[in-house]
Amino acid sequence: MKKGLYIVCILFTIQTFSQQLIKGKVSSKTNIPLEGASVFFNNTTIGALTNDKGEFELPVRNNNTYTLVVSYLGYKTYQKQINTLNTEYLTIQLDEDNELLDEVEIPKTKYDDEWKYNLARFKKVFLGRTKLAEECIIQNEKDLHFDYDAKTNTLTAIARKPLQIKHKGLGYLITYDLVDFSLDHQKVFFSGFAQYKNLRKSIRKKWKENRLKAYNGSQMHYLRSLMDKSLEEDGFVVNQFRRVRNEARPTEKEIQFAREYIKLQGGVVRFSNRNATPKTKLDSAYITLRKARELPKFRDYLYKSNIPYEEMISYEKDIPYLDFKDYLMIVYTKEPEEENFVKGMFGKNKRKAQNVQTSNLVLLKGKAQIDPSGILLDPNAAFQEEYWGFEAFANMLPLDYQPIKE
Repeated sequence: MKKGLYIVCILFTIQTFSQQLIKGKVSSKTNIPLEGASVFFNNTTIGALTNDKGEFELPVRNNNTYTLVVSYLGYKTYQKQINTLNTEYLTIQLDEDNELLDEVEIPKTKYDDEWKYNLARFKKVFLGRTKLAEECIIQNEKDLHFDYDAKTNTLTAIARKPLQIKHKGLGYLITYDLVDFSLDHQKVFFSGFAQYKNLRKSIRKKWKENRLKAYNGSQMHYLRSLMDKSLEEDGFVVNQFRRVRNEARPTEKEIQFAREYIKLQGGVVRFSNRNATPKTKLDSAYITLRKARELPKFRDYLYKSNIPYEEMISYEKDIPYLDFKDYLMIVYTKEPEEENFVKGMFGKNKRKAQNVQTSNLVLLKGKAQIDPSGILLDPNAAFQEEYWGFEAFANMLPLDYQPIKE
């Protein structure tokens, strides 16, 4: 999923940062200045509106790589990676948008029970199920339109306007321009542009505490600690495991055959049928589907504990890459699991909460480039499971967040 989090070196006292201004001008292709255009660094609290001359200034406190986003009604959204070391004046010309969302053929939304059900599913996977998610309010829910494809069991969402999310737990008002959202079975993907603003000039103690708690053990925290070579000190234990197909579970071909055979026989799948020894082909088909339901597709085999820094990262021309074999099991030892994670998606799990948080990480494209700040440049290059998968948008922090180390 696109959750880009860009931040520079680990400096824990704000006073040590030197502030600089990124300046520029926004106009149309015909050089007409655009007043009131929104200019911000994606997923940060750094943003401004252009003045009557189309000019803007963005104050930054560090040298970093951010994605600059410029949006203006009637024009296509502009985005470009900017290194704040480059302080040259930015001249940005926007293209007119001849295919505005309102002109795209989107069926009229019916705010019926089906829409309410899809909204609940959307919020559960987009905002997440954490305690912080309970303090997130989407203020313009009715700008969301949902489509469900029963054949592929996929839910997609479109937002006619940027979502306005009031996060009372972290103290932010977040404007989120949703670009893509899809939920396929239990796999979720979403991407967009986020602009964070503090709800108040003075940050409440509760917000400071919640922000630090959201940061601790997060993927952002892990990657910064990895780059800083401080994993053990910061509470991370990283193990390595291999994932193989569970030979005790029927193959997809066998499962499909069983379904078709039961259908041809006019039967209905009843998982209450616990026959262990099949007497007929129909019994065998029932047992196949029961095994498919009860047995995991894969088995994980841990084969290395406390893997060293060198086996998680590689360099090409001084450019760092997250680079490892198989899967990483990343254990954060300084915080326990939340009860909502233990209960599971449907609230049926009954095990006790562990005193550590365990997440799995797999690379999807061989390796993933890490920004000098310690953030993956391509968020889609890796897939996360378990606790990081549980912590969704509501637990994400702006890229310019820095914890204060006591």
